[in-house]
Amino acid sequence: MLQTGILNPQLLSLISRVRHTNTLVIADHAFPFWPQLETVDLALVAGVPTVPQVLDALLASWKCGAVWMAAEFKQHNERRTVNAFRRACRGVPIHFEPHVEFKRRVPLAVGLIRTGETTIYGNMILESA
Repeated sequence: MLQTGILNPQLLSLISRVRHTNTLVIADHAFPFWPQLETVDLALVAGVPTVPQVLDALLASWKCGAVWMAAEFKQHNERRTVNAFRRACRGVPIHFEPHVEFKRRVPLAVGLIRTGETTIYGNMILESA
């Protein structure tokens, strides 16, 4: 029985199939459903878990080389929130691009993790290293 690290078997299965340069989406609670993507729904209630919490659990054992976020994230959120997301990335470079460009990357991902995040534009696409 797993007792440390990620305990969710569906999430473990998804992340174990992500290979070099593949991408994975971590999305907020309102992110649209993408029927072509395997989705692991971790949302419990609004705000639980957050994108940074899920990212923290992932980066403990999963190597990430780059992160993409919508540029609108920086425009619509306080500096404190932006800095919290940056810290959660543990030094992995974040690339900001228009939201419309961000959405074009989504169908190329191996899968999507839905969280309870409520931060506007608080979605990330992670590229494995």
